[in-house]
Amino acid sequence: MNYSEIKYCDIANGEGVRTSLFVSGCRRKCPFCFNEEAQNFAAGKPFDAAVEDVILKSLEPEYVDGLTLLGGEPMEPENQRGLVGFVERVKDRFPSKSIWCFTGDVLSELEEGGRHHTEATDRLLACVDILVDGPYVQAQYDITLRFRGSANQRIIDLNATRAASAERGVPLSEAVCLWQDDPVFSTHSM
Repeated sequence: MNYSEIKYCDIANGEGVRTSLFVSGCRRKCPFCFNEEAQNFAAGKPFDAAVEDVILKSLEPEYVDGLTLLGGEPMEPENQRGLVGFVERVKDRFPSKSIWCFTGDVLSELEEGGRHHTEATDRLLACVDILVDGPYVQAQYDITLRFRGSANQRIIDLNATRAASAERGVPLSEAVCLWQDDPVFSTHSM
């Protein structure tokens, strides 16, 4: 797996201060993609153990709230396989820090039988706290939305969704609990 960029002290791609890893490769090719250069699986540099260690080090300070996975597309099958062990290391080492993941897939596409479900998907999703799902749709572009570009995209609280899924005995996609933003941000007023 390759990565196209790493942003340290990022405040645009999830709540708080984060390290954001932009993986390379996306077959979706959404029109007006904000990161078109990362659609190429060969873009950037190899994601290896040395890069993993640098990212882990960047997560150590108390002021860093967590890790964000973006792309490209983290949920392309080969990227899931390239990320899962690393994300498990992050969760094991920093259990109180959140992991956000942005994907063009909707949650049902990541469940068993879905187009991007692999042997790594369940393990990867088990480490993700917040999943921003859905393709970017230019016709639904809305600059007032926080942490997403178009109104069709959802910010899913996967921890609450997992609990609701277990309680109701239904798949995650049938128990979606949306992330609740701070009211100051969600109402656009002070």
